Amino acid sequence: MLDASLKTQLKAYLERLTQDIEIVADLDDSPKSQETLGLLQDIDGLSDKVTLVVRHEDTGVRRPSFSIGRPGAEAGIRFAGLPMGHEFTSLVLALLHTGGHPSKTAQDVIEQVRALDVPLSFETYFSLSCQNCPDVVQALNLMAVLNPNVKHVAIDGALFQEEVDKRQIMSVPTIYLNGEPFGQGRMGLEEILAKVDTGAASREAAKLNAKAPFDVLVVGGGPAGAAAAIYAARKGIRTGVAAERFGGQVLDTMSIENFISVKETEGPKLAVALEEHVRQYDVDIMNLQRAESLKTTPEGVEIGFAGGATLRGKTVIIATGARWREMNVPGEAQYRNKGVAYCPHCDGPLFKGKRVAVVGGGNSGVEAAIDLAGVVSHVTLLEFAPELKADAVLVRKLRSLPNVDIITQAQTTEVTGDGSRVNGLVYTDRASGQSKTVALEGVFVQIGLVPNSAWLKDSGVALTRFGEIEVDARGETSVPGVFAAGDVTTVPYKQIVIAMGEGSKASLAAFDHLIRHSAPAEAPAEAATA
Repeated sequence: MLDASLKTQLKAYLERLTQDIEIVADLDDSPKSQETLGLLQDIDGLSDKVTLVVRHEDTGVRRPSFSIGRPGAEAGIRFAGLPMGHEFTSLVLALLHTGGHPSKTAQDVIEQVRALDVPLSFETYFSLSCQNCPDVVQALNLMAVLNPNVKHVAIDGALFQEEVDKRQIMSVPTIYLNGEPFGQGRMGLEEILAKVDTGAASREAAKLNAKAPFDVLVVGGGPAGAAAAIYAARKGIRTGVAAERFGGQVLDTMSIENFISVKETEGPKLAVALEEHVRQYDVDIMNLQRAESLKTTPEGVEIGFAGGATLRGKTVIIATGARWREMNVPGEAQYRNKGVAYCPHCDGPLFKGKRVAVVGGGNSGVEAAIDLAGVVSHVTLLEFAPELKADAVLVRKLRSLPNVDIITQAQTTEVTGDGSRVNGLVYTDRASGQSKTVALEGVFVQIGLVPNSAWLKDSGVALTRFGEIEVDARGETSVPGVFAAGDVTTVPYKQIVIAMGEGSKASLAAFDHLIRHSAPAEAPAEAATA
């Protein structure tokens, strides 16, 4: 199952085990069960601390699946399906943590997990192509290792399609807790804890409120925010980063091939590297903090957050980035995650054999249509303009695919459904004025980004009519001491490398502001000549 190179790497990891592990496989006669058995036999043969038990009888659990636990104890982790692709790392970490290798998670978070005293049974539906799913799977697996009250099953939605249809799951990751819907989309360990530990938010707010003012407070943890934090910290000044999720929009980017000096990488990998780099410096990172207000005071700037916390900075750098732009048509909000999706890499496998539409003819829309064409039965791409706006090489590839229709001059006006899921899309032919309907089961929206700046509406920070923060060549905004960088600003060309440069520049400008405004006042003329 595993090639020689992967076996060598995995064997090196398994040498870190300090405790015995028991893997119990529940299999049937399907080809996927045979693949699963092959993988588990490879793992079993790589370490004498791993024992494999195979059961072919129906024990009431999903098949194929396997649990990972310690001999003589009830296993808290189960994989239903074959955890390869993005989930292979989740499998490796589950083995390591179950086998006694310590997690790098902060000790206070570990203690918070261990303190949970109620039964928590999680189920996570993932797809092997989803770059958001491993965060959820790994967080819940770690909770199951740390606390016997927690159980977690990670389920490959593409393999258990009947179950997905029954539960009407049309977006991954989708999480159930004790049989009830718990959440959708990327969630880290701290975010999950905040939902199950009801007192966590108030405790965190109290802790943040007690913090002294920062010399530079960065709001946002994407490429611009990370660069700003590093440049500020290197100046030896008190630096903090408050982010709703560290990595920002990069976390939702599948392939990155234009980041200079790095031939190819993936968004989640780059996000991890960004955070690791920031943590090398004396930077106070505060996650799960969504900014809601900004006001100036005689001492500097105050930022209010959704959880009730307030942080203060002598200077502030806003790097809150952007999010997927919505169509804002009837049915879009009603059927979000019920057929309306924004991440083709994550959710595409759930639409295997179905008909879908992609709205948007730029690079991201055409790339999405190309990817989906290999999974779904048919793709209809709709573009508002007379011509597709994507790069020529992508357009040629798209036009070569037999199961793709391209409709230009199409204005989407409605997403229709049966009350529980999408069943069609209505658009206006801008050339003829006629309204037309496309029967389908999924709509992937790829029409660009909108800046995350609505929270600044009454702050005095000048915004354009598109919601972008107006900045000068130094990243300064209309409010003294407040700077901005990245996709949330008027700087053109929303690219990772540009955001990093702008974050660095804003940080240098903030440092210059601090120097100029903290310098002692000049002595009176008569005193100077006395």
